[in-house]
Amino acid sequence: MKHLVLLPLLIMLVSCSVNIEDYKGTEPQFDFKRFFNGELVAYGIVQDYSGMVTRRFKVDMQGSWEGNKGILDEQFYYQDGEQSTRVWNLELGEDGKVFGRADDVVGQAEGKVVGNALHWQYSLRIPYGDDTITVALDDWMFLVTETRLINRTAIDKFGVEVGEITLVIEKR
Repeated sequence: MKHLVLLPLLIMLVSCSVNIEDYKGTEPQFDFKRFFNGELVAYGIVQDYSGMVTRRFKVDMQGSWEGNKGILDEQFYYQDGEQSTRVWNLELGEDGKVFGRADDVVGQAEGKVVGNALHWQYSLRIPYGDDTITVALDDWMFLVTETRLINRTAIDKFGVEVGEITLVIEKR
């Protein structure tokens, strides 16, 4: 009997989730290649499962493209003095698809741009004590103006959201 009560609730929750296609026709149109070309700067926070801000950071980015293949070089500067680098190898596919690889990404990031939004997902190895753990990132980017983008990322481990990243990215 319990399962009969939970099943409709589960179906309702799944059917209520946002789909990238929901952003069809929204403005401004997110041209991924144009936005992530040249110099950009980002400011962000990391929050834990309770909503507590655990880190603040700045990212200097440099994007360049040859055809549908691009490089996005990211230099991270954290408030505690830590610095790190991530270099994305990007590729644009058919129908707004975006693919990316980086040294700390497990496999390939895959996503799609529709209207003013990009939704992409990937697994990332992050430092944890003296080791690393792999987390799943569910990344949503929204172009707010031609030069400003807001990025919200859910961080999951074993299917449970353990944190969130919020980032504002601006073209210089």
